Amino acid sequence: MIITEITEVSKARCRVVIDQEVAFVLYKGDLRIYHLKQDSEITEEIYQILLKEVLPKRAKLRCMNLLKSRDYTEAELMRKLQTGGYPKEVAQEAVDYVRSYGYVGNENYARKYIETYGEVRSYRRLEQELIRKGIPKDIVEMVYRETMSEADDPEPEQIRRLLIKKGYSEQTTTREEKMKLFAFLARKGYSVEKIRKCMGNFELYEEQL
Repeated sequence: MIITEITEVSKARCRVVIDQEVAFVLYKGDLRIYHLKQDSEITEEIYQILLKEVLPKRAKLRCMNLLKSRDYTEAELMRKLQTGGYPKEVAQEAVDYVRSYGYVGNENYARKYIETYGEVRSYRRLEQELIRKGIPKDIVEMVYRETMSEADDPEPEQIRRLLIKKGYSEQTTTREEKMKLFAFLARKGYSVEKIRKCMGNFELYEEQL
């Protein structure tokens, strides 16, 4: 294996390219310790030490430090680590490590997120936000059902609060204004049935949306 390129990414760290492919990011001190230079060979022994010993320890510490400031999903941690130059397998090992100690988990993250925002955001919006964060759809659905029972469905009250905020009146708001309000609520993820019920069941045809 030949180190085909070493590029500085910060004052302390360098990106190492082996056989024309980005391998990992190392501290400049690592380059000196392991005698790594551009256009020189890296032995299999040194490569495995870096991949199996040096980088996994750093990746685990990086995960722990990230989680001190806020919660992350597993996908977010993976992205953070890989963006920081850790190989995929090293990043996965670090995420598995913090998950094994209960520091991170998709279900726990989804539960905290839904407990925080479930009273003010529609299910569809919560679902979209969590999926973007890397939480699988089936986990979002399961956690939402557990956290927000049908008997305590918060969406009608959310819709009513938004209508009040917008100055809605079933008697005086014009049809054109109602249609705009309906579209506004639909974009927030509320269902046609719930919006119509909260707005007084005025006539609405879906093709008008």
